[in-house]
Amino acid sequence: MEILLLLIPISIIIIGIIIWLFLWAIRSGQFDDLEGPAHEILMDSDDPVDSEQKR
Repeated sequence: MEILLLLIPISIIIIGIIIWLFLWAIRSGQFDDLEGPAHEILMDSDDPVDSEQKR
């Protein structure tokens, strides 16, 4: 039972960090365009990629 005195504060700290990271991701725009990258895979690029542009 004494281990609970350690585990409960650690879990509360971890939950706080997770909530902070989630709110940071929302504010920074990580969830703004959820469908764009999926549709980008299907779009065919007509421009040939130059080997110098890759670098």
